[in-house]
Amino acid sequence: MKINTCALFPCFLTLITFVTVFIITIKEPEYLSGTKYSISVINGFSNNSSLPLVIWCESEENDMGGRALQEGDDYSWSQSTGFLGVGISRVFCTIKWESVRKVFDAFHFERDIHRCSPFKMCVWLVKEDGFYFSNDGLLFQKDFSWM
Repeated sequence: MKINTCALFPCFLTLITFVTVFIITIKEPEYLSGTKYSISVINGFSNNSSLPLVIWCESEENDMGGRALQEGDDYSWSQSTGFLGVGISRVFCTIKWESVRKVFDAFHFERDIHRCSPFKMCVWLVKEDGFYFSNDGLLFQKDFSWM
């Protein structure tokens, strides 16, 4: 008896798809269900009370607007991801300090799915020497410089 391998291919493909979705569901549930993240950008300058840090954030779908942050102020929002990371998956911000401008990804789903865990927090502390990241709002590590 000869087996038609072409007839087995759709079953094999269905099985592989099922196993892949099952593994993702167990290992990375955020990919399927979507998750809400808390994102904050904090003015961490030590002495700029006369000159605010100007921030403007947007995603591909939404202009979130801007703010002038005095020392210690923050710009915060909640970010929800959709099924399989579809939806708003990236928010970038432009920060201006005196004559210097820097554009950075405040939230990028592919990068931050692990980095912002386990508390689903992405906290940026902007200082004179660069941008610091924390996933708990307590311990910050320098991520990059202004230039």
